[in-house]
Amino acid sequence: MGLDARSLPAFPWDTLAPDAAIARAHPDGLIDLSVGTPVDPTPSVIRHALECASDSPGYPTTQGTSELRDAAVAWFERRRGVRGLDPSAVLPTIGSKELVAALPALLGLGAGDVVVHPTIAYPTYDVGARLAGATPVPADDVGGWPADGVRLVWVNSPSNPTGVVRGVEELAAIVAEARVRGAVVASDECYAELAWEEPWASDGVPSILDPRVTGGDVRGLLAVYSLSKQSNLAGYRAAFVAGDPDLVAALLEVRKHAGMIMPGPVQAAMTVALADDAHVRAQRESYRARRGILRAALGDAGYVVDDSQAGLYLWVRPPGAGQDCRTTVRALAERGILVAPGEFYGPAGAGHVRIALTATDAQIDDAARRLLLAQVDSPQGKPWAMR
Repeated sequence: MGLDARSLPAFPWDTLAPDAAIARAHPDGLIDLSVGTPVDPTPSVIRHALECASDSPGYPTTQGTSELRDAAVAWFERRRGVRGLDPSAVLPTIGSKELVAALPALLGLGAGDVVVHPTIAYPTYDVGARLAGATPVPADDVGGWPADGVRLVWVNSPSNPTGVVRGVEELAAIVAEARVRGAVVASDECYAELAWEEPWASDGVPSILDPRVTGGDVRGLLAVYSLSKQSNLAGYRAAFVAGDPDLVAALLEVRKHAGMIMPGPVQAAMTVALADDAHVRAQRESYRARRGILRAALGDAGYVVDDSQAGLYLWVRPPGAGQDCRTTVRALAERGILVAPGEFYGPAGAGHVRIALTATDAQIDDAARRLLLAQVDSPQGKPWAMR
């Protein structure tokens, strides 16, 4: 049987159209904080590398250049504390989302197989399982895994949308149980360079490939990383997967047959981006400042920010519990601020909204101003309530 698109959920952001229309009609215009798409310029050092490699008449290699793979290995050691990674166990991907969506199928999963993902999670983990004919199961702890059939376990740390970070002991417990089950653990670590709170801001966010997690054995483990967030390269589709050499080799074989190849100039740009920490530090400080302004305004307006220790989002709710996220979305849309309802990330997120930090300084300042005006103007004194 072929793929039946009717078996897939509606694309979540399409359902925001009515709220987007309300926000767009605000006298001061729309501030879109619903999607984590970078708005700052791509660093010049990366753009220069792309330009220098733009004369690219031949086919690039699916495996990626040796320079790119070496740069990824060096980055893992320098920034993530992962030493001794085999360069052959690094594979560039055309953004990280395509790998997330395709990984269950690429691993040969199908009917009767289970893909475990967090209870509040990026929706593509669920969709990827469905595309392969496997069964997605939300569970945050190994105790919630089904007794049988678990073949792939997704970890997302820092989490999109909650910003929760998994510590070494948590990750090690997941790896240990997955090895007992014979399951692959794939860790989506795309926000790892954006840690705000301790101990992660000082010590770094642990990788699934960290030797304290793996015991020095990366078999059955894959780390997925993207430069979209740290380097403003969403438009380049610059990402990679790394870990178990045998798993990466198997993925490489399929991708060679399917022609899933990162363009050569993007490989060159990505090589430079991975070697340059200065632009990442600068971008992180921009997000830190925006986060501080927006978080303070949300607090002053009466909202509660939960978790959000890392990443590009604030996980927000009105005080107390019980208000549906769509009500909160609509109240903010009336202020011209568009946010994502937490239900996009599973039923467990239905009391929250996700608010992105990916807006210009001026837009963040304006969003803060509107939040504080809402506090003053609301007749109930509750800017989060539907009026």
